[in-house]
Amino acid sequence: MEVPDPVPADGQVLIRVRAAGVQPYDCAVRAGWLPAGVPPTFPRVPGNEFAGVVTGDAGGLADGTEVLGFGQLGAYAELLAVPADHVVPKPAGMPWAVAGGFSAGAQTAHIALGELAPAPGETLLVHGAAGAVGTVAVQLAAAAGATVIATARPENHPYLRELGAIPVAYGPGLADRVRAAAPGGVDAALDGAGGDALDVSLDLVEDRDRILTLVDHARAADLGVRVTPNARSAARLATLVDRYDHGDLRIHVRRTYPLAEAAGAHREVGTGHGRGKVVITV
Repeated sequence: MEVPDPVPADGQVLIRVRAAGVQPYDCAVRAGWLPAGVPPTFPRVPGNEFAGVVTGDAGGLADGTEVLGFGQLGAYAELLAVPADHVVPKPAGMPWAVAGGFSAGAQTAHIALGELAPAPGETLLVHGAAGAVGTVAVQLAAAAGATVIATARPENHPYLRELGAIPVAYGPGLADRVRAAAPGGVDAALDGAGGDALDVSLDLVEDRDRILTLVDHARAADLGVRVTPNARSAARLATLVDRYDHGDLRIHVRRTYPLAEAAGAHREVGTGHGRGKVVITV
């Protein structure tokens, strides 16, 4: 639909969006969930990560500056107004689709690993490892010197090996397969799947404070496991973008959809399966 162009408030920049990542978060917004602090107004436009071009001089950024960033809503659009401290410059060598789908997965993985703090020589179990968050978490943990056991469907195992993980298949007998892959035990777990995957983590990791779930928030408090705090920042994003720009971080975009086909993007993400990122292009 056509809506009025956003008008940036003080401290905001106006972005002409080129790409926006698609996440389960966005699917929840579409289904009626409202993020904390967001007024219940309509139309409610999903999308909380994006890449685009600054329109007009504002927030210390010149007109035409290519950026990527994050917010809460509104990225599935041609124009978006966001705080200037929610964007960072886009490297020239970063494709628009990668930039549009970079912030959420990269920052979530970085925050989660900061909570779990896998040390050199420790073993980290990552469930849903072929997804957007898992892809980054595997690489960051492996670079930190941890052994990474990654659960995924068999067709994604070669991909995970390339990222530096030891892959194991989902399904009955998962705990035994993980034990076989990590005879010294599992020190920490990042759960990107929920349900049975979280139960397996509880069985394998002795210290529940070193289990973090990205999806099973309703069970987290009762089980005594962690969830990711709200700690996204431009400084964190810039650090991760720099790692990408230096070739130390790999991002896989499995499919792009034009904005007019955003419903198809949601259907694909809603399956809960797939390697890497789905991105909307504008």
